[in-house]
Amino acid sequence: MTLRSRLFVAVAVSLFAVYAWAAELPRAQPEAVGLSSERLDRIGKVLRAKVDAGEIPGYVALVARHGKVAYYEAYGQQDPNTKAPMKRDSIFRIYSMTKPLTSVAAMMLVEEGRMKLSDPVSTYLPELADLKVATNAATAKDVASIETKPATHPIRVVDLLMHTSGLTYGFFKGVPGGSPVEQMYLDGGENDLDITNAELVTRLSKLPLKYEPGTTWWYSRSSDVLGRLIEVVSGMTLGEFFQKRICAPLAMPDTAFQVQSSKATRLAQPFDADRKGIILPYTDPTKPVKFEAGGQGLTSTVMDYARFLHMMLNRGALDGTRLLGAKTVDLMTMDNIGQAIDHGPFFLPGQSHGFGLGFAVRTPGPRAPAALNSMDGSVGEYYWAGYAGTYFWVDPKEELVGVYMMQSVQHLLWYATTFKTLVEQAVVE
Repeated sequence: MTLRSRLFVAVAVSLFAVYAWAAELPRAQPEAVGLSSERLDRIGKVLRAKVDAGEIPGYVALVARHGKVAYYEAYGQQDPNTKAPMKRDSIFRIYSMTKPLTSVAAMMLVEEGRMKLSDPVSTYLPELADLKVATNAATAKDVASIETKPATHPIRVVDLLMHTSGLTYGFFKGVPGGSPVEQMYLDGGENDLDITNAELVTRLSKLPLKYEPGTTWWYSRSSDVLGRLIEVVSGMTLGEFFQKRICAPLAMPDTAFQVQSSKATRLAQPFDADRKGIILPYTDPTKPVKFEAGGQGLTSTVMDYARFLHMMLNRGALDGTRLLGAKTVDLMTMDNIGQAIDHGPFFLPGQSHGFGLGFAVRTPGPRAPAALNSMDGSVGEYYWAGYAGTYFWVDPKEELVGVYMMQSVQHLLWYATTFKTLVEQAVVE
């Protein structure tokens, strides 16, 4: 090998090492960042006992404070059928934890002047002009009795970010506030995974809105429509935008819609019993993905997602890379619902919470014990979760980030709230 070749190899190896290091976050002993090692150990004692009892296959959990990781554990089985052990770099279906990345992507385009929050979405997606809204969704007995009228206001870009678009999810037909409108969405094929983002928008354009745009918070296909909007405005597929504009700059190599064959053995799986009796089936992201859903499609690792959250905690930047301006992050992580917008009959953020642009945000006041974000924490913290058992929160006041991932739909609420309580009780200064 020539001297030039040896130098090339040495540089390449060095660059690879830098990239591998950049995909991690700095570490610290818990006491160095105001956490108790003894109290953090309670996380493992409680959660490991649940794994050993066979309630869930396994989990990965991370706690960071002041930008440094103080707790990072993988335990149990990544795949209960193959008995593969859970590892820190196990890959999880993160479902609705896709939404914050979609929101960041949209705000990057807003910052670049390529669209405005106040723009009607129909400016870019003309099929969403002249929509109709159901007038009797709360009282209609069946699909045939649904009555509609032309919507008074257009869906704006900000409505997609705030879930005030008036859209819905078909699988919400059985929740408080569900109606025959949700059945119309199911009948209209909005839950089909074998479509593109463009095809989804076309299908939605033929269905009535559940609410008048801008009036009511209701969890919905808003983020999926936002994903299509990003495609049209940017000229890239949503997956391309994520990779080029977010994941590569933040060194998040394992976050993508499709798990490549070289990484397939790292995909976490549930118990077979956990696949039964749930409203959404587990996807198979190892196969080609047609529907790059901005509201539910990504896979990721705990460390990748922790890096994304530290970008948010740092008000838009990480390791010298800036994705958003500081004031933009402030806007995204403050309550934009307030009292002017109806919280609706199924307000997922919980009591004494509002909603920003992609995140539930804690506001002052008492909290119900059943709130997904638990009763602990600080005013101003923000959070969200994923259907199959993933969860995060960011507490700017305490400079605290928590990320928890497993693959168990039915146990999400208990594990999310318990993990958060176990982290909060470890804060000692």
